Amino acid sequence: MTSTDTQTPAAASGTFTIGGDLTVNRLGFGTMQLTGPGVWGEPADHDGAIAVLRRAVELGVNLIDTADAYGPYVTDALIREALHPYADGVAIATKVGFTRQGPNEWIPVGRPEYLRQQTELNLRHLGVDRIDLLQLHRIDPKVPLEEQIGELKALQDEGKVRHIGLSEVSVADVKAARAIAPIVSVQNLFNLSNRSADTTALLDYATAEGIAFIPWFPLATGKLAESGSGSPLVELAARHDATPSQLALAWLLHRSPVMLPIPGTKSIAHLEENVAAAALELTDDEFAELDALK
Repeated sequence: MTSTDTQTPAAASGTFTIGGDLTVNRLGFGTMQLTGPGVWGEPADHDGAIAVLRRAVELGVNLIDTADAYGPYVTDALIREALHPYADGVAIATKVGFTRQGPNEWIPVGRPEYLRQQTELNLRHLGVDRIDLLQLHRIDPKVPLEEQIGELKALQDEGKVRHIGLSEVSVADVKAARAIAPIVSVQNLFNLSNRSADTTALLDYATAEGIAFIPWFPLATGKLAESGSGSPLVELAARHDATPSQLALAWLLHRSPVMLPIPGTKSIAHLEENVAAAALELTDDEFAELDALK
């Protein structure tokens, strides 16, 4: 590591350029855990949440992922309080298209007027004139895809959105959306313990097409870290003087050059542990050993 990398360890993850002009360090930060229980309401420790966001940027994290539905509106306000005016190079990715009725309750709404309203609110709450990456949080099956993506494209044409992404989609969904507007990112559940055939196919497609793949819930190791000395994950982590979660992040970063993990946490200590994973280098054999785990 260089001295700069030591000061900003997230840089060790390498960079990826989203949409051809938005370059970020590949290890980002997801803000969902900064809300109250059930992704609802304010955090129990407001000042702690602000401190975590500021520390993330100090560590070189420059992709911050949020959504209007987190709280709702809670993480946007925290990001603005902690980081505005945003430092050069800090990219904010947000989402629209989910409504909230209470803790752990989520209902997609993709009506164009709603997507526009929420985008305008995101701009206001984040304190920006243009959203770096606006992701459709879920495709609403009750609204034609052409209307949903078409509205995001209209907002892009108006200069309010820099890039458009999708969340929880299939390869077919992305291909259909790309016929309407440029799609530069996809965000699906993917981790060492959750690798569905459909999402693996999506990752392979994104890799081939140069589309950013943002895995949410990237730290899950499930039962892979529960079998003590008999677990290859635990044994390999010990070999690297690392934690199983750090190995899970290193595996993701090794899996594809378009992979942009966004681990989230409320703890500065846990944040620093996660970012340290950027410096872990797996050999091809070690990656294959982890990749074979189920």
